[in-house]
Amino acid sequence: MADFSSQPGMHGYFAPARFEADIYDCEVTGQIPTELDGAFYRLHPDWLYPPNPPDDIALSPDGYMSMFRFRNGVVDYKGRYVRTERFENQRAARRQLYGYYRNPFTDDPSVRDPDHPQRRTTANTTPVVLAGALYATKEDGLPHRMDPNTLETLGPTDFGGAWKSQAFTAHPKVDPVTCEMAAFGYEASGLCSRDVFLAIFDKAGSITRDWRFEVPYTSMLHDMCLTREHVIIPGGGSVTSLERLHEGKIHWAWDSSKPSYYGIIPRDGDAKDIRWFLGPERSIVHTANARTEGSKVVMEAPMADGNTWPWFEDLAGGQFSAPKNTIRRITFDLNSKDDRCTEETLFARPVTSFTRVDDRRLGLSYRYIYVQYFDPDQPARAGTHPQMRYAANSFGRFDIQTGEIRSCFGGETHMLQEPSFVPRPGSTDEGDGWLIGTAHNPCEMRSELMIVDATTMEEVARVILPFRNATQVHGAWFGPNDLPLA
Repeated sequence: MADFSSQPGMHGYFAPARFEADIYDCEVTGQIPTELDGAFYRLHPDWLYPPNPPDDIALSPDGYMSMFRFRNGVVDYKGRYVRTERFENQRAARRQLYGYYRNPFTDDPSVRDPDHPQRRTTANTTPVVLAGALYATKEDGLPHRMDPNTLETLGPTDFGGAWKSQAFTAHPKVDPVTCEMAAFGYEASGLCSRDVFLAIFDKAGSITRDWRFEVPYTSMLHDMCLTREHVIIPGGGSVTSLERLHEGKIHWAWDSSKPSYYGIIPRDGDAKDIRWFLGPERSIVHTANARTEGSKVVMEAPMADGNTWPWFEDLAGGQFSAPKNTIRRITFDLNSKDDRCTEETLFARPVTSFTRVDDRRLGLSYRYIYVQYFDPDQPARAGTHPQMRYAANSFGRFDIQTGEIRSCFGGETHMLQEPSFVPRPGSTDEGDGWLIGTAHNPCEMRSELMIVDATTMEEVARVILPFRNATQVHGAWFGPNDLPLA
């Protein structure tokens, strides 16, 4: 029997949802733009069975994919679990079989397999499209192909054996000019290894070139940036070891003595051409965008000055203090013999790490960064969920050229998640389109989907679900040119 009654933080609005659903012709306030034709996919973690041990972290739950299908001003909803090997094993056993986050040594003996940690992935992080196919991804395992219309899980793939890593990033990047995709896997040859496998896929989904190299030290490499000439992979701060895993601990800890590091990989070069740059202690979870300007590579990203992961112990014994993310610019001078990078804060306002851009400008000069954040000047209704004291309540458009911030307030009872940009059909102007993002409404015990005009930052419509949807990690919009949508 599944019993979540003793699980901390899994009550009320944030209790596991544990159901699959279809809703036809969702309730809508406002007017859905008729030009919106496509599907907004979300991946979110949702426990099928209670975690074991109970203090496992929020990155571990089973993957659940939801889809909002927009067509002719109407929205349909569908939600399904990603049926990974882990999910099916638990369902057959009717109990939790897997232990701490990314530590297979803590798994039940019936499924324990430290040599193949990718088999325990939950595929709960980012919806990705490659060569007309939809995948559920998580950085600790292989992508799981999903039917874009039924959300049936079709299974994991190593792309016919061409993918030479046990894991695949949840943040591949697509060059909007060539339509090539860059993707990597870290701890590529096994637990705690330093090696990274990086590859470029062509539009048809074939790998056209690849690299294998070692990072300065094993650390979480969650995101990446792509320019027309380079791939940038940032890391640092988080550390692990086989000794740590054998002791039965969560995969990562935080070492404040470790520098941040950045690998700058020439897209037309070899592994020997990679430049490593170092910076001070930083947490970089997600990136915004980057470009190559002559001999310099310039990247914008939300960054914090210390550990932003409340679940990763501080090896120095310090208490978690939740340092704030701010949008910063990091510059790498490839002509310099110095391995240090320079850093500039672009906006002092704290934001979440979930930055997005108009993907048609990836790797190119651009203007706008979109991100949700907490605006303390906006009202919050007394008696709402305790997290309302600090949860993101606004979508923001941060103009890196003028320094202007324009925002859309989600409501005094709402907690917002990552916005995704959808371009207006027929327009090539950066930022001409809509932002789509989830709003949690704990007072009404339901989830809502906001549609915001990205040029005016005014809300135009909201899709109302008659239930609460699990907290999203990432979402993505894909149209009929990306997927064979029914």
